[in-house]
Amino acid sequence: MIHRYLLAVALPTLLSGPAFSQGYPTKPIRIVVSTTAGSQPDMLARMFGQKMTENWGQPVVVENRPGANGTLAAAPVAKGSPDGYTILYALPNFAIGAALEPNLPYDPVKDFAGVTQIGFTTNVLVVSPTLGPRTLADFIALAKSQPGKLIFGTSPTGSAAHLSGARFNVVAGIKTVHVAFKGGPEAAIEVMAGRIHYNIGTLGFLLQFIKDGRFLALAVTSPQRTPVLPDVPALGETLAEFRRPETSHGLLVPAGTPRSAITAVNKEMARILALPDVRQRTQDIGYTIDPSTPEEYNKILRGQIATLQKLVRDAGLRPK
Repeated sequence: MIHRYLLAVALPTLLSGPAFSQGYPTKPIRIVVSTTAGSQPDMLARMFGQKMTENWGQPVVVENRPGANGTLAAAPVAKGSPDGYTILYALPNFAIGAALEPNLPYDPVKDFAGVTQIGFTTNVLVVSPTLGPRTLADFIALAKSQPGKLIFGTSPTGSAAHLSGARFNVVAGIKTVHVAFKGGPEAAIEVMAGRIHYNIGTLGFLLQFIKDGRFLALAVTSPQRTPVLPDVPALGETLAEFRRPETSHGLLVPAGTPRSAITAVNKEMARILALPDVRQRTQDIGYTIDPSTPEEYNKILRGQIATLQKLVRDAGLRPK
């Protein structure tokens, strides 16, 4: 009887101690992504989720909530329970929205806690082989000789590709006309048709057209050259300001989430991102892995928002 009494008294204490906190996760985890199923971020999130499930033995469900430049995904996470079981897969639109939209339904800094930076998608500046320039320097010289004449197309206004193009124009000191399309593929088609002059889009999509000669790649937006196109220079080789990407992918949780849960997810992502098959699959689509600590990601994200806010001012872009 005494032994049973002592066990009854001690059990709650044991469960509330370190042994219990190390049990995370004990139920399904939800990763919210602001793009449609089948997109590159969705594919990455599902790959990471599968690896987590295999290691942890708990289901990791990817929930797609596209629309409103990422707000439809971020808002419910910001208001969700801070228990570590709801995670936002933060895309460039998270930082972009913070710079462009003054009336977000959440505070992008105060309402979230960083878990880890994951990495970044490589964009590439392409032209039609018939345009004339064979190098980035040639292209910049052409644009400067015809201010306001060249037209570049990207995915919708406020997208990462659009902001990369706007930043490139400011840093290179050129003036061109931007045309936004429903998606990157539509912009690429217009370059092929000769109706616009250049396109900045994701390497994963444009690579096939570069390899078959329909596009000439002048530069990639990654800090270093990508193994997928080793002969194509990085923008940072010509323009020092591009030695760090203006946006990246990462994981965020609601502010107030226990440190034990944040640490567990951070360590698990570090493990996953070091796996040979994950590194190969991401490299094949021009994706650069660049994980961080939670503290580093918080700092990175704040820096990205500040950089984009300056870009909005310098490029003459106006908040919605």
